[in-house]
Amino acid sequence: MKHVARKRFGQHFLADSAVIDAIVRAIDPRPGQPVVEIGPGLAALTQPLVERLGRLTVIELDRDLAARLRAHPQLDVMESDVLKVDFTALHARLGAPLRIVGNLPYNISSPILFHLLPVAELVQDQHFMLQKEVIDRMVATPSTAAYGRLSVMLQWRYEMEDVLFVPPEAFDPPPRVDSAVVRMVPRADPAPVDPDRLSTLVQVAFSQRRKLLRHTLGRWLEAEGVGQDFDLQRRAEEVPVAEYLSLALAVRPAGA
Repeated sequence: MKHVARKRFGQHFLADSAVIDAIVRAIDPRPGQPVVEIGPGLAALTQPLVERLGRLTVIELDRDLAARLRAHPQLDVMESDVLKVDFTALHARLGAPLRIVGNLPYNISSPILFHLLPVAELVQDQHFMLQKEVIDRMVATPSTAAYGRLSVMLQWRYEMEDVLFVPPEAFDPPPRVDSAVVRMVPRADPAPVDPDRLSTLVQVAFSQRRKLLRHTLGRWLEAEGVGQDFDLQRRAEEVPVAEYLSLALAVRPAGA
């Protein structure tokens, strides 16, 4: 029986064999590696992956699709919302740095990326199909319209590159946007900032991105007692990631 894509799950199933082959080549899975696929759907990417790996863990929220996947003898199926998955426990069970892949539901792609951020040290790499616009924001450089909170938070923790463009017609049903595949490799020695502190700082900075930082971040820094040497006569998008990290390191921990 044909599975009908469900809008509430943001389902768009990859159907172009050439694109699937290109994604698998980009991932380069090797036998025995602990790979976790988010949102396997109709197994278009799952099957070529498991053929190379021997065994694959998949996370699928749709109960009908999860039931189909359980019939595959080489798949370990977790029927769950990925935002509720404990990746630390999953890493402990699989026993090696995780390789995480997936065609992420576009309606919750940013929450998934932030859910994975705290476990980056347990990950070897991540390859995700995302809306092209989201990847543009992830890899954006300062002084561009795409540069924002997502850019700073993810560039702090990962080296990233856009590895493959994917047009709408590669999917069934076709989305109304262009897609792409991003490779994310955790940095070996990231700045030792408190993630919550950095997140708050960046959120305040970009809260009114058209205004100079003295109107937004300036007041927040004054309340925190830091930032005297920080140039607030700029807009948030003009500040490089390294400067946000230095500023986050200078802010005292909450309650200190």
